[in-house]
Amino acid sequence: MAQQKIYLVGAGITGWEGFTAKALEIIGKADVLIGHQRHLDIFPDFAGEKRVLGDLSELMEFLRQTEQRVVVLASGDPAFFGVSRFLLRNLSKDRIEIFPNVTSMQYAFARIKEPWDDGIFVSVHGRGMHPAIDKIIAAEKACVLTDRVNTPKAIAAELIERGAEGYEAWLCEDLGMPTEKFTKTTVRGLLEISSSELNILILIRTYEPNLIHYPLIGIGDDEFHTSKKLITKQEVRAVTLAKLQLQDDLVLWDIGAGSCSVSIEASNLMPNGRIFAVERNQQCIGFIAENLKKFCTRNIKLIEAFAPEGLDDLPDPDRVFIGGAGGKLDEIIDVISLRLKSEGVVVINAVTLDTLTRAVEFLEDHGFTVEATCVNIAKTRNLTEYKMFEAQNPVYVITARKGGE
Repeated sequence: MAQQKIYLVGAGITGWEGFTAKALEIIGKADVLIGHQRHLDIFPDFAGEKRVLGDLSELMEFLRQTEQRVVVLASGDPAFFGVSRFLLRNLSKDRIEIFPNVTSMQYAFARIKEPWDDGIFVSVHGRGMHPAIDKIIAAEKACVLTDRVNTPKAIAAELIERGAEGYEAWLCEDLGMPTEKFTKTTVRGLLEISSSELNILILIRTYEPNLIHYPLIGIGDDEFHTSKKLITKQEVRAVTLAKLQLQDDLVLWDIGAGSCSVSIEASNLMPNGRIFAVERNQQCIGFIAENLKKFCTRNIKLIEAFAPEGLDDLPDPDRVFIGGAGGKLDEIIDVISLRLKSEGVVVINAVTLDTLTRAVEFLEDHGFTVEATCVNIAKTRNLTEYKMFEAQNPVYVITARKGGE
């Protein structure tokens, strides 16, 4: 005998009035109604069995065995950060029917009178915060479902730590309830607010990125706050970025970041990626802070450490750039060889033959396929009424691929 359908019905903000006639008909014919208590309370006269939604494994065990007609109530659109993902992953799709309702996120945008088709939507409910923050800082407008641990206050603290606080913040609490409340504030203002557990956070960027004044790649050297000796020059930077073969959504380690020029241009090329600039020189750290602010970076995190220290807590990289190793190149390559993802790429810039030789040797010893490119740059300079080329020191750009042939 075929098992009964499972009906997944979204409960809207307005309660009973928000259900369609079809949804109410299905609920009326159900044998079992499952949902959070606030959803079950919408149907005080339901004649069948009511079950409070709790542990999902228990729910799944019941649904697999029952031959009763079951309705599972969920908030808004069950297929939007809802229970449907879990049910569809564990049950046959043929057995499930979904009836969506207005989502709390949709309702919140309507109440603050803000278009929502250009926003991103993330949930930290029962999830880690950091992946959500990575997405938020790459966007102009974000709507966040929070929980007891990852509160608006905690999200604000993380945004401030990353230097990404240029947002108008809307704290939307107890939507559809008598205690419904909307508070417009700043990211720092969220630190002073104790919010209801039922809340949605909307963040809207309040300034246009200064990057409209600069190219995505090829920013002039004099635009960076830096010591002249501690920057990857414009032309070499372009070759370095090409050798890194960047794609969006990658993780990049920039070790010995100097002025952070490589990370900043990499950020432009992979706005949804995650970039970690590792630097221990305090003068450079000051320069990096100024540059990250000037170029409105959203996905670069400064790690104040002397590599390989500071690398343990970073996510495994897809790409690694080493601009300076501080005499610890072999130790750094040891770590990279263990942590770099399959088919990952390492690029090292060297200015001496000694570093070139050692880098190639270390990388090949760790099973990398290595290519070295010598970049010779000569630029014109004025000399009375004549122009002459002035040569810069050659730079060796070493490219190594893990698992290559």
